[in-house]
Amino acid sequence: MLRWLLLICFTPLLFAQSAEIQTILKDSETAWNRGDLVAFASYYEDSPETTFIGREVVRGGTKAILDRYRRAYPTPDAMGTLTFSEVEVRPLADGIALTTGKFSLKRTAAGGGDTSGRFTLILRRTPAGWKIIHDHTS
Repeated sequence: MLRWLLLICFTPLLFAQSAEIQTILKDSETAWNRGDLVAFASYYEDSPETTFIGREVVRGGTKAILDRYRRAYPTPDAMGTLTFSEVEVRPLADGIALTTGKFSLKRTAAGGGDTSGRFTLILRRTPAGWKIIHDHTS
C-alpha cells in the first residue's frame, strides 16, 4: 500500500522532471543548429567536476566543454544540423536524472558527412535549472 501511495505522490514530479529535461535538450539542439556553441555549452554545469567522455575525456566547467566543441566542430559545415531522438529520462534521486538517447548530425561531405551515435547524460537540478554534470557520447 505504501509503495502505491508513494508512486501516486511522486509520479507528477517524475513527469515534470522528464518534461523539463526534454525541453533543455530541445533548447540545446536549437542552439547548436543556429551555431551558438556558447548557448549549447551553457546547459553543462560550470564545475570542475563536469565531465565529457567521447574520443577524449574533458573535465571542467562550461569553458572546457565549449573549448572541446570548438575544436571538434570548428565550422558551420562541421557542426551540421543536430537532431536528438529516442530520448529517455530516468530519475535516479531527487534532483538527479539519467538521460539516454541518440544524436544525428546531418552534414555536407565537406563538413565530414553525416554521423550519429548514442549519449548518456547525468543531470543535476541546480538553482539555475537542470545542468549536465556528465556526458558520455559515442
